[in-house]
Amino acid sequence: MASPWTTGKFYMRRSILSRRGSFISKLTVWSGAVAIVGVLSVMSFSSRSIASSTAPIPACTTPELVVWLNTSGSGAAGSTYYSVNFTNVSAHSCTLRGYPGVSAISQAGIQFGSAAARNAAHAVATVTLSSARSARGLENSTTRNTATAILQVTVADNFPISACSVITATGLRVYPPGQKESTVIPYPFVACAKSGPRFLHVEALQRFVVSR
Repeated sequence: MASPWTTGKFYMRRSILSRRGSFISKLTVWSGAVAIVGVLSVMSFSSRSIASSTAPIPACTTPELVVWLNTSGSGAAGSTYYSVNFTNVSAHSCTLRGYPGVSAISQAGIQFGSAAARNAAHAVATVTLSSARSARGLENSTTRNTATAILQVTVADNFPISACSVITATGLRVYPPGQKESTVIPYPFVACAKSGPRFLHVEALQRFVVSR
């Protein structure tokens, strides 16, 4: 009787098993490759999602802001303190950081005297402003959408006449931090026509405040 180890059936069965094993091995490798590609795709998508969610908030530009003055200032020691306010009217959040540029101007837009000196009353900080726009129009100014720079206006008569040359300014020219485009706030006040005396001092921007 022929041994089953030498029969054609045994060889055929062994060949089938061998082919099955080869197919299963290939299937396993292929499945593993698909799994790796899937994981890499998820990681790539997650990275893009994280990158988009952590995109930096842009700086506020001059056209995106309404710059206005709270004219009910508070007086102390020969000066009056005013709130120069910056309200974000764009459709997105933006940031302000540092000192605005402020100067007195004539009706023709000519600068009077020296620009405002910086008053380091508090540390410089980044202020993030949400949009003041809503479905109902512009919201009221709040700490969420408005930043304030305190402006000190010293009485021009405190300076020597020869150094100051007292004159009435018709408004303020204001540059938001880092911007080359200015805006004008109409507001008459007594200023120095000559440069030199620092009759204006401005603080760094902070969260919205009504007055000092």
